[in-house]
Amino acid sequence: MHSNKFIEQKLTYIHDNPVRAGLVEKPEYYLYSSARNYAGLTSMLDVVLLSVPWKTYD
Repeated sequence: MHSNKFIEQKLTYIHDNPVRAGLVEKPEYYLYSSARNYAGLTSMLDVVLLSVPWKTYD
């Protein structure tokens, strides 16, 4: 990864895919998304969280 900005862009893109597809209203609502882990919710995935101080989910 080139920079923190690059990582942020890619993580946001991946997390927003279910929203853009119209499957959910927020990224963390998609059961199979690591966005749930970043939001502090339970998930179907085991995820190693990156330190992303630029991004918060509510």
